[in-house]
Amino acid sequence: MKNPLVSILVPYKNTQAYLPACISSILEQTYDQWQLIAVNDHSTDNSPEVVAEFSKKDYRIININNHGKGIIAALRTGFAHSKGSFITRMDSDDIMVPHRLDYMVRALLKNGTGHVAVGQVNYFSDRGISNGYDRYEKWLNKLTAKGTNYSEIYKECVIPSPCWMTYREDFIKCGGFSPDRYPEDYDLTFRFYENHLKIIPCDQVLLLWRDYDTRTSRTSEHYAQNYFLDIKLFYFLKLDHDPNKTLVVWGAGNKGKKIARELLKKEIPFYWVCDNPKKIGKDIYGKKMLPFKILEELPNTQSIITVANEEAQKEIKDYFNSRNMQPMTDYFFFC
Repeated sequence: MKNPLVSILVPYKNTQAYLPACISSILEQTYDQWQLIAVNDHSTDNSPEVVAEFSKKDYRIININNHGKGIIAALRTGFAHSKGSFITRMDSDDIMVPHRLDYMVRALLKNGTGHVAVGQVNYFSDRGISNGYDRYEKWLNKLTAKGTNYSEIYKECVIPSPCWMTYREDFIKCGGFSPDRYPEDYDLTFRFYENHLKIIPCDQVLLLWRDYDTRTSRTSEHYAQNYFLDIKLFYFLKLDHDPNKTLVVWGAGNKGKKIARELLKKEIPFYWVCDNPKKIGKDIYGKKMLPFKILEELPNTQSIITVANEEAQKEIKDYFNSRNMQPMTDYFFFC
């Protein structure tokens, strides 16, 4: 494949203010072998008309309606209409830098199947970027520069939904958009990980990621913290949990409690530790809270850490290092 066709899937709903910039950034790509499949997810504004105007001027732009409802159904609809050898996604409120497609295509052609091309991102907003998003951007880009994204996959979504590309056959092998599991981008990232798709390091910003109050990730219940924890625990138990090891949950905050409830529901045995003297010794959900020092008495452990404090996380890492325990094998940070 010298110049393979790239299918760009763009679900949209009520983003008429941002669609012109998004589509224009695709039209300005230095790589021109693409088809844009824009899927209207029951918009109530003039978004469909905006896309229709662009499609009249460029045959590569296809404007269709969602066969179902919601972003997962829209992505399925778009993929069903795709013909490209390479598959990528774009959010209707974001902007591609001009060489994004060219960079990713060349990266995939060089490395072959079994890989996923990613890019660094820059958040932008009319009101400025919050400290939280700024830290997330720096954390994500640092991983992407080295291609070590999977090393911290249980913390947050490590592949941004609008900035990846794969071979069509790899995408299908990973299940495409078939699971009804939100957040859909995090779920897909775990399936890339599950199917051992190697991440190609990237040291360049390829996407401008727009932030505003009404963006879906801020307003939809599907992107609430409990959904992220559900996905983390689901894939941990499926892919990384070793039943021959003693499972330990660290932390008794909201995240630790939710993890504990789910493990109890699944009847998976575990020890529960924390450093809060007011909680140590008490029963929570019928489990006795234990001090960290109990770990010295537990053989062959595997830990889920829900402690959010960065200083405490560093101390926990130092503890594991002192015992020659390995991340993503012996311990997993869920925050």
